Amino acid sequence: MIEAYGLTKRYGAKTAVYNLSFQVRPGAVTGFLGPNGSGKSTTMRMILGLDQPTSGHVTIGGQPYRKLPNAPRQVGALLDAKAVHGGRSARSHLLCLAQLSGIPARRVDEVLGLVGLQDVGGKRSKGFSLGMGQRLGIAAALLGDPQVLLFDEPVNGLDPEGILWVRNLMKRLADEGRTVFVSSHLMSEMALTADHLIVIGRGQLMADMPVKDFITQNSVGYARVRTPDDAPEQREKLGSALAEAGGQVEPEADGALRVTGVPLPRISDLAHGADVRLWELSPHQASLEEAYMRLTQGAVDYRSTTDLAAGLAPTGFGPGAPGMPVPGTVPGGMPGGMPGQVPGQVPGQAPGAMPGGPVPGGYGPPGGAPPVPPQADPRGAYAAGPYQGASGAGDGGRG
Repeated sequence: MIEAYGLTKRYGAKTAVYNLSFQVRPGAVTGFLGPNGSGKSTTMRMILGLDQPTSGHVTIGGQPYRKLPNAPRQVGALLDAKAVHGGRSARSHLLCLAQLSGIPARRVDEVLGLVGLQDVGGKRSKGFSLGMGQRLGIAAALLGDPQVLLFDEPVNGLDPEGILWVRNLMKRLADEGRTVFVSSHLMSEMALTADHLIVIGRGQLMADMPVKDFITQNSVGYARVRTPDDAPEQREKLGSALAEAGGQVEPEADGALRVTGVPLPRISDLAHGADVRLWELSPHQASLEEAYMRLTQGAVDYRSTTDLAAGLAPTGFGPGAPGMPVPGTVPGGMPGGMPGQVPGQVPGQAPGAMPGGPVPGGYGPPGGAPPVPPQADPRGAYAAGPYQGASGAGDGGRG
């Protein structure tokens, strides 16, 4: 069991975690949720003794992590999948960890098979994809067959098959009586994996309860009611009856009604009393994502704004775009032609000049720009430059 008591962590003037207390019990998958910058990673680092709390303390099995005898045999963790020497093979990386903790070498091959990396165990980890790195990090966490496991964003970079595998792995570990603590931003995945939730915002505890209770307390269920599409008067009649009974009725885009404040049996009775036929009467409960957003909307630090420049950019670029001439057209030809232009002439080019030659009055030094090499991409750096395919992962900070 993991127990935190009044954890507080300050970095200078910034308080990352404040007076945080909770318990993570064995036999269940406990999800650790919170917006970016809420203090999740900092909390996990304090649990593992990587960061020293400013005040308060946290124990694993009744002892601080640093006092656990042969801690890797008792606690496994994945906090950073990139914390691997890129020049080592996957097997060598795990073998080093095993030797430091007195774990038999045969266990290395067992966990490589468990995470699906047995065929690439001899390859250097610097060539691994993000998903393969995640699998290697999970293998390292499972190496000592520990009773307590912590995972920070374990499905980051995994494909659907890998996500399903992690989900089943977490559940199986919890069913074996282990303590499983998982941080994630994927609400849909947490809804399928976690049994219990701990939610923090701006370093403070916001919720500590089972998933079902969390959704119930932080969302409003509603009934979806649908009447015959070809009889709008029946929908209006039912809406009036529901409003008189104290219900809140909102029309939906497809013609159905969203009703709150009236239980389903009462809705059925009101429809029968008003002589209204029902095509649909179904209960709906909010998702974990909706409940989470409702609870944490006041604790989000990073919010996007509307792009004020939207709509200012031209609708197209190149020949045929508004205001741009089409090369090769003649007066009276296709729309967009330039008066006086001859077939094959580049707009702005002197008559008789070769394509790609100097352009009088164009950009560049007097006398015209040098010819464009035929192998150059006319779109420039934006077509195949360093920005193409750039991507990033992670929130770039503690959180």
